[in-house]
Amino acid sequence: QVQLVESGGGLVQAGGSLRLSCGVSGTSINFAPMGWYRQAPGKQREFVARISSSGTNYADAVSGRFTVSRDSGRNSLLLQMNSLKPEDTAVYYCARYNTGDPSRVAYWGKGTLVTVSS
Repeated sequence: QVQLVESGGGLVQAGGSLRLSCGVSGTSINFAPMGWYRQAPGKQREFVARISSSGTNYADAVSGRFTVSRDSGRNSLLLQMNSLKPEDTAVYYCARYNTGDPSRVAYWGKGTLVTVSS
């Protein structure tokens, strides 16, 4: 059974940095594309970043500030977030895409809260 567990969220001042981690069990982190999404209060969940064998993709709002990567040794997905803004405040979710249809998310973590104060 595939499980995703996020960690690393917290409270940070604007301009600061955080690194989120997503521990993956039940499968290798290298077997399918992985990604990060976020959901701000009162808003729909939105795409943040994705990593696959083809490379990485980012939402325009985070491009140049966030970096997604894999830690194969720990079977974990990482999200380095720099120059954080109050509008980055959200619950961040780890996602594993479907191996048969990489456009669809097959598994979600429960999320970790990131709060950026102004």
